[in-house]
Amino acid sequence: MQNFDWKKTYADLIGSAKEAMQLIRPGSSIFIGTGCGQPRHLVEALTAYSRHIYDARIFHFLTRGDAPYAVEKFRPRFSTNSFFIGENIRAAMEKGIARYTPIFLSEIPHQFETGRIPLDAALISITPPDVNGLCSLGVSVDVVKSAAANAKYVIAQVNENMPRTLGNSFIHINAIDVLVLHDEPVFTVDAGAADETLQRIAENVARLVEDGSTIECGIGRIPQALMEFLRSKKDLGIHTEMIGDWLMDLIECGAVTCAKKTINHGKVITSLCMGSQRLYDFIDNNDFIEFHPSEYVNDPFVISRHDKMVTINSALEVDLTGQVCSDSLGYRFYSGIGGQVDFIRGSARSRGGKPIIVLPATAKDGTVSRIVHKIADGAGVVTTRGDVHYVVTEYGIAYLHGKDIQQRVLSLIDIAHPKFRNLLIKAAKAKKYIHEDQIELAWEKVTYPEELEHYDTLRDSTEIFFRPVKPTDEAALSEMLYSLSSSSVRKRFFTHTQTFPHRDVQRLTNLDYKNELAIVGIVPGPSEGNIVAIAQYFFEPKTQTAEVAFIVQDEWQAKGMGSFLLNYITGIAIKRGIRRFYATVLPENKAMLNIFYNCGYSVNTDYDGSSYTLTYDLIDEPEEPG
Repeated sequence: MQNFDWKKTYADLIGSAKEAMQLIRPGSSIFIGTGCGQPRHLVEALTAYSRHIYDARIFHFLTRGDAPYAVEKFRPRFSTNSFFIGENIRAAMEKGIARYTPIFLSEIPHQFETGRIPLDAALISITPPDVNGLCSLGVSVDVVKSAAANAKYVIAQVNENMPRTLGNSFIHINAIDVLVLHDEPVFTVDAGAADETLQRIAENVARLVEDGSTIECGIGRIPQALMEFLRSKKDLGIHTEMIGDWLMDLIECGAVTCAKKTINHGKVITSLCMGSQRLYDFIDNNDFIEFHPSEYVNDPFVISRHDKMVTINSALEVDLTGQVCSDSLGYRFYSGIGGQVDFIRGSARSRGGKPIIVLPATAKDGTVSRIVHKIADGAGVVTTRGDVHYVVTEYGIAYLHGKDIQQRVLSLIDIAHPKFRNLLIKAAKAKKYIHEDQIELAWEKVTYPEELEHYDTLRDSTEIFFRPVKPTDEAALSEMLYSLSSSSVRKRFFTHTQTFPHRDVQRLTNLDYKNELAIVGIVPGPSEGNIVAIAQYFFEPKTQTAEVAFIVQDEWQAKGMGSFLLNYITGIAIKRGIRRFYATVLPENKAMLNIFYNCGYSVNTDYDGSSYTLTYDLIDEPEEPG
């Protein structure tokens, strides 16, 4: 605590809020501090003592609490211009009282520095000065530091309740024109409980986060839900424009250590904090957490220097080509660009980075799809289709970067709500985005069996990922099939030449997952990995019998892949009540015959002069896979 009488030392700077407002003249440009660091007492004084003020312009980023200046009564005195639209000025925006400036968060400070946005006064919150005359900007450093550095007058509310944050978060008292002493609680924000939809989104996102990754995400229910699925991760780092209560939990459970960060090693880096009083107590004088201005935290070059940079940003809607709308609902401006593009582009250039866009698949109680065939009239694209990498909903993960329009369309439809998928397919066909004969399934009856996803290890220690085939696997599966040797084609398809056109391959990837099931084997590779094997069965309910077949890419043969596949799909069939398997195998396919004969079942063999028909009952079940 203070060990000197700073009030006596700086008595000539202390004044009342009413006196401070006299520095603001007609036509002044006024900056108001950000987020939970908004100086409420000064804002109230701004309107209470504004008789002498006309045509003043107010600038701010996201603010919490009331915005008394943004009402019809004060229209002659103040015009409000926000870089991000919060709840407190949304109504004023709709009435035309407030204005919105779309701009990347990283570039706002430059507007102040160059004078493109000249500032006459900055109203900010600070802690009391220390013995060196340094005051911390507390929970909001972001663009506040630049605003204070470039304003003609700095009016600071000294609040004993403001946590003293460390890093590049200080302003010297000599840079302040008026100190207004007024203690008040710092705004708190309740993230709220995540519903099942947000939990499923968070679980999908967590699958993309590797140990040692550095994370960017903000506040709200998705980051809080994500925390639950990151607890088991190791040595995570944090470099994010905003932190919330989720950070404490990840630090306390040991998931966040910042030990693997490639820059700012051993430090959590942020610029803004919004959360509970417990969080504010946690960050107070905590040297593990550093606050820095937005021009550093949001600089895409700085972000890109982190290895495995994972950035998580939300969207209002995404169209089938990958365009992301996140600041407007049609012609209605709703939020802002913020740091989304800064972090998307920074993480895209990170070694092992993963830019992620998240959104629930529907809005308005499930009546509207957020994956759309076209962006709503008037809506703006914040993140371009060329910038998008991952899009995540509760229905899965779509990887779009480097994909053509057809692949993007199918990937996004695959993570849309099932009841909207055929509508999206029809719209995509009409736009010639996809083949006119693209299969439309009864999606309300087709549920991707996520429980059948399974990791295992081959003889050579390669990790293999088994999962049900998806409609989006068509291109990858076609690539695998065309890579087969003529010998493998002959053994699987009983012909020396075989083409794999769209109309045929899509029948392998668009299944009902009940009577038709295919499991693909995926090994590590670019983006989503490479399909190197597929096992299928086709079930006949009347006989309780299924035909089974599988094929393994040549370079992955003789590694145990075939046995893994057969064992795994057999285990699934048994659980689903299938009583018998049968397969047709050519005599020269010795490897395949050996896999069946060593599967642990009593195999009956019939030979018709050209091929063997193998049949066996799934009664005495050997050890189940996984």
